[in-house]
Amino acid sequence: MSQANQFSLLSQRRFAPFFWTQFLGAFNDNLFKTALMVILTYDALSWTTLKPSLLTNLIPGLFILPYVVLSATAGQMADKFEKSGLTRFVKWLELGIMCVAAIGWMQHILWLLIAAVVGMGIHSTLFGPVKYAYLPQHLKTEELIGGNGVTEMGTFVGILLGEVLGAVLVMQKPAGLLLTAAGTVLTAVLGLIASYRIPHTPAADPTLRINLNALTESVRNIGFSRKNRVVFLSMLGNSWFWFYGALVLAQFPVYAKDYLHGDHGVFVLLLTIFSLGVGAGSLLCERLSGRKVELGLVPFGSIGLTLFGIDLYLASVGFSATGGQVAATLVQQGGVRLGAFDWLALHGTVRILADVLMIGMFGGFFIVPLFALIQVRCEPGHLSRTIAGMNILNALFMVAAAGVAIVLLGQGLTIPELFLATALMNALVALYIFSLVPEFLMRFLAWMLIHTVHRVKCINADRIPAEGAAVLVCNHVSYVDAIVIGAASPRPIRFVMDHRIFKLPLLGWIFRTARAIPIAPAKEDPWLMEKAYVDIAQALHEGDLVCIFPEGKLTSTGDMNEFKGGIAKIVARSQVPVIPMALRGLWGHLLSRGAQPVLERTFRKGLRSRLALAVGQPVAPLEATPEYLYQQVRELRGGWK
Repeated sequence: MSQANQFSLLSQRRFAPFFWTQFLGAFNDNLFKTALMVILTYDALSWTTLKPSLLTNLIPGLFILPYVVLSATAGQMADKFEKSGLTRFVKWLELGIMCVAAIGWMQHILWLLIAAVVGMGIHSTLFGPVKYAYLPQHLKTEELIGGNGVTEMGTFVGILLGEVLGAVLVMQKPAGLLLTAAGTVLTAVLGLIASYRIPHTPAADPTLRINLNALTESVRNIGFSRKNRVVFLSMLGNSWFWFYGALVLAQFPVYAKDYLHGDHGVFVLLLTIFSLGVGAGSLLCERLSGRKVELGLVPFGSIGLTLFGIDLYLASVGFSATGGQVAATLVQQGGVRLGAFDWLALHGTVRILADVLMIGMFGGFFIVPLFALIQVRCEPGHLSRTIAGMNILNALFMVAAAGVAIVLLGQGLTIPELFLATALMNALVALYIFSLVPEFLMRFLAWMLIHTVHRVKCINADRIPAEGAAVLVCNHVSYVDAIVIGAASPRPIRFVMDHRIFKLPLLGWIFRTARAIPIAPAKEDPWLMEKAYVDIAQALHEGDLVCIFPEGKLTSTGDMNEFKGGIAKIVARSQVPVIPMALRGLWGHLLSRGAQPVLERTFRKGLRSRLALAVGQPVAPLEATPEYLYQQVRELRGGWK
């Protein structure tokens, strides 16, 4: 049976009203903010004497300031109260804020508009924990990547359309301010209507007593999240992306005007391309992940953020030396800045847009799996408060981004140099986070293997338990068996490996990083063998998955060797279910054993050779004899080596 497409969720009430509510909220936030930034960039003198570059970094900072102050309270509210009713309260608040902002637009009162920026920040702060805690209550685990992808796509398309419409409406003379005011109020009304269709969503912890002291609750929230190392570091990774994005996007108005010599249409074009990139990357996550929470996409996304951030700097420098000179001359001669179509005709513009597109796309690869990981591995009753803690971190990182931009630009850095500095910082931060959570790197290597060299089909992979201890047993064909199995599993696996593998330069590092358990034959190193059994028992006691290859060695003929008695000893000590599995198609791989020369084995199957991992039904501990498990694995493998 074919699996439902992620877009099918948009036809279902459990998802669609929520989607349109959050879409319209993101749209309205950015319609309002962008209109304000554009009018202050291109018509600054009629509003204020402050520098545009200061305002374009200050306004985003003010918008996310409420995240620092109110996120802890918002998280408690999302856990304590029923979520559809809370959403409607937030939408009514949005409508009131936009009515106040409309007065600011029509009366030309800048401080009132700045106050509305803070108000919309409060609106987003209250809705954030609801938004990400809602999905796990209505979507299955295998739908989370797709649901998060569609949600992130909708968010960034909403951001895109809001930014485009905000930039276009506010510059319409003479009715631009009226159109902007009317547009934001109308959008708030539509969002309120959509929120009344969101289904009842029970509170996660209705007995929770709300702590009104935001500071102590914020500290407690983050402290609780730190107990789950992977979740907390995923929160930090998510916050880093918002630092990166806030620092880069805040520069686009001045970058378009002063470096690209374009009018507000060029600024809108940059935002459009970036948002399309994030939307495309978010949607591709489901296809690239195989409908599971694929952490391997996170390092992949980080690599792209660095490489294309560096190239954006190089492309900007190249444009200044070629197309930028032509643009500056045209601006001087005509007295007006270039529109988007005229700017696109210049040399070097396609490369700049391609870099912006790819930064957005790899950003989607980076954040969608992180959101899904937090939703899956966080304690359900504390999910909203965990999201609130992440929002606090996001806010601190984004405020820091605004501060870093103001300081570095004040010290004489150009905006392209700021792009370069951000990309290099991203590389350092990524290396640090991935060194702390080796699972990201392991999954990345596994993901690369099964999406480049091989095509891997997983048969009944859902039989690998999503939680709780179990022993996985599999035939042993090549040195990359563990990587293929790890890529198919929804959670980390502790592999039991021959101690000699740990001496190999690359594979040894990979398996040590993945906390594999070394083992040796009793006649070679009895102490290491006994220690391995102790480590296996400890891992199972802690609820981990442990995978062993009962043959004890790689096959040299393609046929299975008999299963040794170690599995019986493991199950006797730890009464856990055993999951038989079989690898198909790896025989003849470069890293398998065989009589053929290495080069012949390398090219015999060609690129993108077919592999399969078949997973059998769990076997009860009392039935898990070596002979029975051998028969189960042999049947799963069939005649396909």
